[in-house]
Amino acid sequence: MKSSGSAPRRITILGSTGSIGCSTIDLVERNPGVYEIEALTAHSNVEKLAAQARLFRPRLVVIGDETLYGALKEALAGTNIAVAAGKDALVEAATLPADWVMSAIVGAAGLAPTLAAVRRGAVVALANKESLVCAGDLVMAEVERAGATLLPVDSEHNAIFQVFDFDRVESVERLILTASGGPFRTLARSDMEKVTPEQAVAHPNWSMGAKISVDSATMMNKGLEVIEAAHLFPVPEARIEVLVHPQSVIHSMVAYVDGSVLAQLGSPDMRTPIAYALGWPKRMAAPSARLDLAALGTLSFEAPDPERFPALRLARQALQTGGAAPTVLNAANEVAVAGFLARRIGFLDIARIVEETMDRAVAVRLSSLDDVHAADAEARRIASDLVASAG
Repeated sequence: MKSSGSAPRRITILGSTGSIGCSTIDLVERNPGVYEIEALTAHSNVEKLAAQARLFRPRLVVIGDETLYGALKEALAGTNIAVAAGKDALVEAATLPADWVMSAIVGAAGLAPTLAAVRRGAVVALANKESLVCAGDLVMAEVERAGATLLPVDSEHNAIFQVFDFDRVESVERLILTASGGPFRTLARSDMEKVTPEQAVAHPNWSMGAKISVDSATMMNKGLEVIEAAHLFPVPEARIEVLVHPQSVIHSMVAYVDGSVLAQLGSPDMRTPIAYALGWPKRMAAPSARLDLAALGTLSFEAPDPERFPALRLARQALQTGGAAPTVLNAANEVAVAGFLARRIGFLDIARIVEETMDRAVAVRLSSLDDVHAADAEARRIASDLVASAG
């Protein structure tokens, strides 16, 4: 990656202790001298964050949960590493002069730090899909204004990015987002009422955090990705398709007007799209298992079942409605998933609570980050009441 005599590339990892953050750390560790870490952040995992900080000696380390400031400060005593806590400190970390920022904070909490990195014109590797779901128009307007570069890290959008002809957009006919179908792809809907959080987080192909794994099980993640794709690529919602592909080998495809379909393939390992973003515009070596198509033998595909996965319909409805509707969708989903993981509601209640919240929330246009926060807060209040009443 680095030419002889060149300075290391300075990077910041927002959400360094999560699945994406740890995979990024792994790649950095495999390339000594190529990268220097400016800042690391986490929500509550003090032990892992402190270990990462002691290894890489960043300029700043931030814990999102303010009550854990003392524990982190103590864990890093004697290191001369600056320690901070809270939402404002997360934004501060994003504003430090790193060349490249990994935005991997899960959920709506990642929006403000992501915008902060975008506004200073950084190269932002976006793993926080909620930033575009909650405030896609605002984020993309800031990307344009600041001259920032947004590199999608989600395997699906990263795949599309690699095969999308940005110079000849008119030649693109449609985008095809692939989905594994999650652990309940063939389960009868009546049986889905009884599934447990342990079953929902046991993804058949990918190693992910609990919230994202549940989103995969409901296919809400694919709905959120449709919204994200509509902001990342100049293709209307009606021409963004979802195709269930259980093997998770083809990560997404772009169909062209001449009948060609270009696909990006690889083993299901997030270090591949992260490496693409971390090395961009070059490519860097990654330790992902190499694809053996002969060993796989067969790749299969099927249309998603709208009865089993109503979340896809709700996401498209939110995108078509526009304004605060996607913000409401995302906030309600976060509350409902948390309720399910806490065993306060059933699996099928997740989509029901999201739909009821969308029906009850006041439709507004989003002209500022304050509008986003207000819509998010209202949706969380409604969804929380629905979770409480369901219990």
